[in-house]
Amino acid sequence: MNLILLEPSELGPDGTARLTGRRARHVREVLRCQPGQTVAVGLIGGHSGTAQVQACGEAELVLRASLDRAPPAPSPVTLLLALPRPKILRKVLQATAAMGVKRLLLLGSWKVEKAYWGSPLLAPEALRAELLLGLEQGRDTVLPEVLLRRFFKPFVEDELEAMLGPARLLLDLAATTPLATLTPPAAGGVTLAIGPEGGWTPYEAAELARRGFLPASLGPRPLRVDQAVPFAVGQAELWLAQRQAPR
Repeated sequence: MNLILLEPSELGPDGTARLTGRRARHVREVLRCQPGQTVAVGLIGGHSGTAQVQACGEAELVLRASLDRAPPAPSPVTLLLALPRPKILRKVLQATAAMGVKRLLLLGSWKVEKAYWGSPLLAPEALRAELLLGLEQGRDTVLPEVLLRRFFKPFVEDELEAMLGPARLLLDLAATTPLATLTPPAAGGVTLAIGPEGGWTPYEAAELARRGFLPASLGPRPLRVDQAVPFAVGQAELWLAQRQAPR
C-alpha cells in the first residue's frame, strides 16, 4: 500500500481522519508508525499529500492530513476489453487503476463465457474495491470509469462511435503490422481493443475494423489478458509519445 486512501466522508473539517480495519493495520503493522510520524495519504477523487499520525491504538488510527498535491496525469489510453474470467479480471482492474487508465469498457465476445457475467466481482462495490487497491499501488486518487456491455453487436452498432475517440487500435495475434510502424494521432489518446485469450472472432475483428480500429501487433507471443493489458498500455503510451519527439 503506497498511499492510504481516505473517503471524503472520513475527513473532518480540521483535516483529521479516524481509521479502522485494513488501512489502520497496515499503518500500524507494516509501516510501524508511531504518533508524530507521517504517512502518504490521498483523498479519493481529490488531492494527495501526507498525514501525521496523531494516535495509533489497537482500535483506531487517527491521522491529520495535509493534501496539497494534484493527482498524477491520467493515461491517454482507453481500454476496450473482452470480459476475462473473474480471477484474471481482478488483476486487470488493479493494474488498470495503478497505470492511470481512466476508462475501462468490459465487452461481451463470442468467446467470453456467459457465466462470467454473473460474477459477484462485477457488482459496483466489488469493482470499486479492486480499483482502490490499484490506486493505492499507483499513488493515484481518481477512480477509473468501468462500463459493462454484455452484447457485442448492439454496442458496436449503437454506442461505439459516440463513446470512443477516433484513434483506435485492434490488438490481435492475427495482425501483421507492428504498432511501432503506425503513425500516432496528432493529438489525443487512443482506445485499445484487446480480445479474449482465444482472440476476437473474424466477425468481431471485422466489425471493429469497419469502425476505425487499425489492426496492430505487439509481437508474436500469446499473453494472458492480465499480462497483455499492462504491456499493451505501456507500448501504446510510448507510441503516442513519438509525436512529441524532436524530429
